[in-house]
Amino acid sequence: DVDFEVCPGEVMALVGDNGAGKSTLIKGIAGIYPFDRGQVRYEGHDVAIHGPAQAAGLGIEIVYQDLALADNLDVVANMFLGRERKTGIILDEVHMEEEAQATMDSLSVTTLQSVRQVVAGLSGGQRQAVAVAKAVMWESKVVILDEPTAALGVAQTRQVLDLTRRLADRGLAVVIISHNLHDIFEVSDRISVLRLGQLVDLFTTAETDQQEVVHSITAGELQHVP
Repeated sequence: DVDFEVCPGEVMALVGDNGAGKSTLIKGIAGIYPFDRGQVRYEGHDVAIHGPAQAAGLGIEIVYQDLALADNLDVVANMFLGRERKTGIILDEVHMEEEAQATMDSLSVTTLQSVRQVVAGLSGGQRQAVAVAKAVMWESKVVILDEPTAALGVAQTRQVLDLTRRLADRGLAVVIISHNLHDIFEVSDRISVLRLGQLVDLFTTAETDQQEVVHSITAGELQHVP
């Protein structure tokens, strides 16, 4: 009972209490979990997403809360992990570095001294920027951010929220999942509320407030009891 949409150029927030179904929904969109029923429409066409590779082929990328970065590798190696550029059997380090830097520049990421820095030495905000850049450099059209500001300081949170907004300004469809309503209200255009596996409300951010969203999260009307 979830009718969920996100449009190019907008930030759609997905909120709900623990166990509301947020992670299950996005993993279905990413092809990790199969949907039992219903319909998925992408760019106006019906699609069936049977696995993560197919979702990525459509341009759907997810930045998970744990970021899925390899600490022992540098930024370039992380961004191309599993999709390395090669000349014959030799890694094309020059072009990979150029593409990684170009992606960082296009996202206005200025906190990294070099794309050759090892990820283990980066701050939380820098790691989040690398994970987002990795997601968008593959001609992605939908980027889903799972708790992108969790455990970040004030300055780092500001950087990530600015980066999230820039993704939408570039015409990408952005979904942000967060328990931090202050962040949600600062960066989102619309807010979808899940409760016990159902979509119970859809708000335009500029036309609602935190109190109304909290009420929906905790007591939103269900169509039927699961």
